[in-house]
Order: sequence, then C-alpha cells, then structure tokens
Amino acid sequence: MSVIQASVMAGFSERTGHKWLKRYREEGNPGLRDRSSQPHRLARSHELGLVVEAVGRRRRGQAAIRIASELGLPRSTVGFWLRKAGIASPSALQEKEPPNRYEHEAPGDLLHLDTKKLANFHYVGHRATGIRHDKSRGAGYQVLHVCNDDHSRACYMEVLPDEKKVTTASFLQRALLHFQAQGVQIRKLLTDNGSPYRSKEFKAMREAYGLKHSRTRPYRPRTNGKAERLIQTALKEWAYGPTWQSSEERNQALSAWLHFYNHHRPHSALGGQPPVTRLNNLVGNDN
Repeated sequence: MSVIQASVMAGFSERTGHKWLKRYREEGNPGLRDRSSQPHRLARSHELGLVVEAVGRRRRGQAAIRIASELGLPRSTVGFWLRKAGIASPSALQEKEPPNRYEHEAPGDLLHLDTKKLANFHYVGHRATGIRHDKSRGAGYQVLHVCNDDHSRACYMEVLPDEKKVTTASFLQRALLHFQAQGVQIRKLLTDNGSPYRSKEFKAMREAYGLKHSRTRPYRPRTNGKAERLIQTALKEWAYGPTWQSSEERNQALSAWLHFYNHHRPHSALGGQPPVTRLNNLVGNDN
C-alpha cells in the first residue's frame, strides 16, 4: 500500500510515515526502535553564555532586535532563545498580579454593572455559516446592559438600543426594582469609568435610591470581574451559542436564559448551586 494509506491505518501523519520508512530503509529493524529525545548537538559553553546574556538583557527590558545587534547574533536565534525562556512578548515581562477574589457577605451589598455591544442581524450570520462576507449590512448594533449581585451572583439583563446616559439610568432603575421584587435591597454599585456611569442622570437615579457608587481603576477591567465573567457566559450560552435566525429571535430568548441562569444553572463559585439558592431565605423566594 502507499505511505499515506499505511500512515492513516497506523494513526499518524504521512510525514511521520515517510520518516519511519526512511529509517527502516537505512537501518532495518533497529531503525524502528524508540530513540532518545536528546538533541544530536548540545550547545557549546560559549553559546550557553550568550543565551544567559540574551535572557538577562531581555529581563532588563531590552528589545530582541537590540540584543541581537549588540551580541552579533541573528535576530531569529535570539527570538528562539527568548521564546524558550517564555519572555518573548512584552506582557511576559510584566509582573503578574495575585488573584483578587472577594465576595460580599450578603445579597445587595454590591451590584456590578456593565455593558456589551451586540450586532444586529436579519438572518443567520457568519458565526454559524462560516461565511464572513455574508453579513447583515447596515443592521447596526444594540447594547446588552447587565448587572449581577456580588454575593448571590443573581443577575438581570436587558438588550437596549444604546448606552446613553438616560438609557443607562433607566436600566438601573428597572434593575433595582427587579432585585427589590426578589427581596434584595441594593446598597452599593460598582461600574467602570464609562461616561453613562459618570452622568448626572445616573447619579440622580442612584442617589434617589440612596446608593453608594464605586468605579474601577482606569485600564483595570478585572476589578469588575464578576460582570465581565457574566457577559462572557451570556455570550457563549445565549447570544452566540445557539443558531438564531435573527437578532430579534435572539433577544426574545434572553428572558428564558436569565431564568435558567438564576434558577437552574449550576455555579462553580456557589458549590454547584444556582444563584437563587442564596436568595431562598429572602421574602418571596422560599420556593
């Protein structure tokens, strides 16, 4: 049979099949034995010194092209060494922040708010068909407004036309009323530094309900990580998971997904229980 047929039957690539065939032709049966993964040629002592020097310079912030020039080495060689050391990209040189996990003691202690733009479409899009040039041109965007309670992870969402200050303030009011109906009295808000959350309308709305307001540090979205994670879950399981025929169909399915998320979906941070289990002792949530 051909090499490719034999390779498929053996469960590896045609390239690997040619490699084993070459070994057999050159060495016979001994050529088919397993070999050590040790390289045929080890780096000489002066090369190891250059590796150490290149890595040290990189850790001090020097660019790879400058290291190669000053050490008289090909840039590709320096790049290979830096990739092996795991410091080729600038982000790898930055000190990693320790995890900042926290959870407020009671429902309502903190409410996370955030937004996410969603594209409108009039028929099945490229995420389902794979045809990227086949788009609903001119369909525009809508905005997913989200909020979730820090302690229980219970959430409330709406798809709205925009994220203007009046729209955002009105969403806040409806979200507060939603949580009040669940027996949750919100006491503090956490948002990013977007203009809708810094507007007079938003301030007037939160002050009308006596809410404190904190904003995340600039360029630190992880500070509002629970809202960010909720958005990613919603996109994966609701917005982009099923195949929707239109954005209108997608939007109509949001309320059903929210009920599933709050009442039935297991949450890893809650020991596999849904968010409603942390609200069951509140008024109107005994079932």
